[in-house]
Amino acid sequence: MALPLLPGNSFNRNLGKEKFNKSQHFDYSNGIPKMVGEEKPGIGGELLLGQKMHPKYTVFPKGEGSDAPSWVAFDKQVLCFDAYFQESVHEKREEQFRIRRCKIYFYLEDDTIQVVEPEIKNSGIPQGTFIRRHRIPLPPPYDDECYTLEHFNINQEMVFYSRTFTITDCDAFTRNFLRKLGVRLNSPSVTPEDPYSTVRNQMQESMKPLRPFERLDKLKQFLDHDRHVLRFFCFWDDSDTMFGDPRELTLHYFLADDTIEIREVVQANSGRDAAPMFLQRNKLPKHAPAPKHQPGETADRTVLNVFGPMGHGGRYILDSRKTGAVHEEFYKDCDLAIGAVINVWGRKVIICDCDGFTKEYYRTKYGVEDFTPVRYRASPGPRLEKKVPPYNGFGSEEDSLCSCQGLMPKPPQKDFRKMMEKDRHGLDSNVLRFVAKMITDSPVDSERKFIISYFLCDDTIAVFEPPQRNSGVIGGKFLERGRIKKPEQELFKSELSEYFKTQDLFVGAKLSFNGYNFQLVDTDEYTFNYMEKHADEFPMANISTIISKMKEICDTKLKEIKKSFVMNDPTSTGVIEYAPFRNLLTEVAEGQLSEHEIMTVGRHYSIREQHETDTDLLVSVAQEQLRKKTFESFLELANFFVHNDRKKSGFLSIQESRTLCKAFKLPVADDLLREIMARFQNDQEELDYNAFLSAIDWKEHPLPYSQPRALIQTASDWNREATAPAVKNINYMILVEDVFGKQD
Repeated sequence: MALPLLPGNSFNRNLGKEKFNKSQHFDYSNGIPKMVGEEKPGIGGELLLGQKMHPKYTVFPKGEGSDAPSWVAFDKQVLCFDAYFQESVHEKREEQFRIRRCKIYFYLEDDTIQVVEPEIKNSGIPQGTFIRRHRIPLPPPYDDECYTLEHFNINQEMVFYSRTFTITDCDAFTRNFLRKLGVRLNSPSVTPEDPYSTVRNQMQESMKPLRPFERLDKLKQFLDHDRHVLRFFCFWDDSDTMFGDPRELTLHYFLADDTIEIREVVQANSGRDAAPMFLQRNKLPKHAPAPKHQPGETADRTVLNVFGPMGHGGRYILDSRKTGAVHEEFYKDCDLAIGAVINVWGRKVIICDCDGFTKEYYRTKYGVEDFTPVRYRASPGPRLEKKVPPYNGFGSEEDSLCSCQGLMPKPPQKDFRKMMEKDRHGLDSNVLRFVAKMITDSPVDSERKFIISYFLCDDTIAVFEPPQRNSGVIGGKFLERGRIKKPEQELFKSELSEYFKTQDLFVGAKLSFNGYNFQLVDTDEYTFNYMEKHADEFPMANISTIISKMKEICDTKLKEIKKSFVMNDPTSTGVIEYAPFRNLLTEVAEGQLSEHEIMTVGRHYSIREQHETDTDLLVSVAQEQLRKKTFESFLELANFFVHNDRKKSGFLSIQESRTLCKAFKLPVADDLLREIMARFQNDQEELDYNAFLSAIDWKEHPLPYSQPRALIQTASDWNREATAPAVKNINYMILVEDVFGKQD
């Protein structure tokens, strides 16, 4: 009875199908048309009538674990099986076949198989990787398929390329893995013995002696004391022989094998050739030279009787009591000590001293505490002072001195490390600049002002005179850069002349350069900061030293100083201006405080106003640099920052942000980039890179360009004209407390 056609039912099987592709069944093979798609499915991938689809890879059952593919889930997981195969041997009497053991590795990630044969010593067979790792096809007629995990089990034969392998066992991981998949494992089998290997083992066993073997084991001593050497300093007096003289020797005792070597210490101009070795490394006998022994007399073992043929098959008996054995004594580490006399093949050598390692060794092992060296030579007399001829006026003094220190003159060495540390780094110039005036009676020269630059990298000084209008003097370079000698020194002398150092330059100092007298009257802010930062090198800028000096000077003038401060502070604010403060210290100190020390005190107790460069001006300079380099890859740079922001917080560390900008080759000066990033950082010193990139984007947010001179005043742009005084007001109350203590 036919079923009625219910609503929603249809005999058309194509309803709901989405794939209607047809597999290609015919192609050309070697120029011959033939059918190649016998195993290919029908239309839309459906199997044809009577066709079965075989999986290409191992199909694992669905579980509760991850849905990751097998090449991810089973990465680096390998099944290991123990197997063997039998190989026929032709035309050989000793063996007709061989049993060769091997390991079969099945890689779960891609169903590849590798067969490895363990190497056997002296087998004569190339062993190692027997079948390289790849997918192995099944034997015909199923050679279109490859081995999968379902084909493996214990006590089962596998055919790899016409060679039959029998699996005997597997490791614990493989056994556990197969049981979890539901595979019923067979019982392990035993690998049959190889007949030829059995014969070889019997032969080797027969070659081993049946008697107890006397073993001389020195491996432990070698492993414990390898590269441990005791060093002694010795003396051999050979003055009794003709043309003999005292000789200094160095004895090395090797703890690894109790051997000794001796090297001779050849002094300079001794007239002796430096031989490589005084005594070659070997054991040193105590009673040498000893009479020569016959061959076999000093052997390690004593043979009583020998009967039978010599060599293989002979018989001999060893004397366990070593009757008649010759025992020769050699020097050990216990025989060596400071002051001991040892016999080196008839030469009496005295041990005079040893090194630190040797002392620690004897202190630890033997408990020796007295290591007083033996004096074997007279103390050297007073060393004559080398007299250097006076300077002759040719070249520099250092260069002339080098010609007196050797036959081959060498140029004087410069302090390269100081040059690298104190050379210019960005805006840090490492140049101290002072304003100076000339000390002279000439009214014209007394009005001239100079800039004295001291270069810290090589201690050179350059003097420059800024041009002044209507002065009648052409400005420019006054003194070429170089080291300047201090005045009132003898020219032709043996000692090196003294040159001006950094400690000689401070505000108020009077200097004489090649007959011209100058007085330093001012300096720039960089010099003040540098000298205060390195106060240990500049006593004039060391506030602790200055306060101690002020305590000694002003100890008896407390009331006078307080009265002067109150008179200059009518409103009792505790603050006075710098000019009356300077005049008061100058009057009280009576010349005991220099101008630089007074300025240092004023800077330390000053009330300063912090002037910060406008952020828009910094950004405008950066935009101008990017515009000149036609840099427009702001979107790519933003993606670069987002990619490196793992937390997606919009913030990155300053150091990491600078590294990213350098990696992206952002054409902005490093000092300017560091200053701009500091304006867009938070409290954790992290950069808000979105705001930073938005600010420097000259296409989306252009800013009017400003001259860099208005932003950053470098050391090379500084002249004698100050923009504004750095110190205006002084908090004298704190100064009084530091100098005189807290007053009631």
